Amino acid sequence: MAILKTISKWLGIIICIGGGSGSLSAFFLTSLSFVTAVREANSWLIFCLPLAGVLFTWLYLRFGGNASRGNNLIIDQANGGEESIPWQMLPLTLFGTLTTHLFGGSVGREGTAVQMGGTMAEYVGKLWHIEERHRYLLMICGISGGFSAVFGTPIAGTIFSLEVLAIGKLSTKGLIPSLMTALLANFVTTFFGVEHRRYEMGSIPHTNLKLIGLICAFAIIFGLTSRLFSRGIAKLKQLYRQLFPNPFWRAAIGSGVVLLLVFLYQSTRYLGLSLPLLTDAFNGEQLPFDFLNKLLFTVFSLGAGFQGGEVTPLFEIGATLGSTLAQMSALPVSFVAALGFVGVFAGATNTPLACFIMGIELFGSEGAAWLLIVCVISYLCSGGEGIYSAQLKGKKVTVLS
Repeated sequence: MAILKTISKWLGIIICIGGGSGSLSAFFLTSLSFVTAVREANSWLIFCLPLAGVLFTWLYLRFGGNASRGNNLIIDQANGGEESIPWQMLPLTLFGTLTTHLFGGSVGREGTAVQMGGTMAEYVGKLWHIEERHRYLLMICGISGGFSAVFGTPIAGTIFSLEVLAIGKLSTKGLIPSLMTALLANFVTTFFGVEHRRYEMGSIPHTNLKLIGLICAFAIIFGLTSRLFSRGIAKLKQLYRQLFPNPFWRAAIGSGVVLLLVFLYQSTRYLGLSLPLLTDAFNGEQLPFDFLNKLLFTVFSLGAGFQGGEVTPLFEIGATLGSTLAQMSALPVSFVAALGFVGVFAGATNTPLACFIMGIELFGSEGAAWLLIVCVISYLCSGGEGIYSAQLKGKKVTVLS
């Protein structure tokens, strides 16, 4: 009877977290499409970006508490942290991200979904009077539910929730509840009519020594690019804090720098999610330096403190870089774009297995060997310098251990 009671209890928790994450993500993704369309139809809105930055800086300082730590707070709690996740994190990250996209900040969306899932998991746990020792299970369910719902990749979401907590280590504890939450969250999101865009890897070249050498070289480039991205954000935030101790000035000036980039480039191509970059990359129609330009816009947007995520920009940086490398080496464009899509992500998040699984879920299993090679090499070349500072770093990233 005790076992049945425990199983029933956790099924209820999974339904609450998975259903809630899926519903919130459906609302978020639908709203995100709406605000993006509004911004594209009213380009003058980008001039309100500094006001949005200052406003949400004040809201986080006034009401957010430790919510400003974002994904790192969720990861910390899954790793045994004793901080409380404030309920304000959910509305602040949701509407903060939507506002950032409305006014043109170059950010992603996974951070919002993970934070919403983690916050929901925290309070579902309190509602069900879950013991502190089981808080880990709540957090990984929240992470997997949010990630899965936003990208439509439940298996990758499951592995990501287990792998993202510590560099070089994958715990299988909580695998089943994490997977069930991810599957339910993805189902609920699609039930509400949200469609996840898919891209084709296309033809895979015949394996030979030249191809192996090229792909390994590309994977190294992907890893170094991910390192540049993650370190760029960290260094820029540090520089802004030193130059502008007042957080409101940091937000205003950081936003101004993003607007200056728009003026210098004479283009809004890299604002918001910039999803057309992915279409261009897989069609071989990207501009030669799209990857670098998107990296700059995203680093300066996140460095200024705007809410959102890093993953979708990482997809675009990787895919456009891969497409450019493919054209330079006469390899199929969509093939290398797909490898870059997951490769840069793997290096920046220190989650090679989750990215490998995501590649299979998105592009099919035909290129599985190449996806695995790229994810692992990119991860190793990133040196453990990822976008999540809260990841446990008990082990160095090395080729051999």
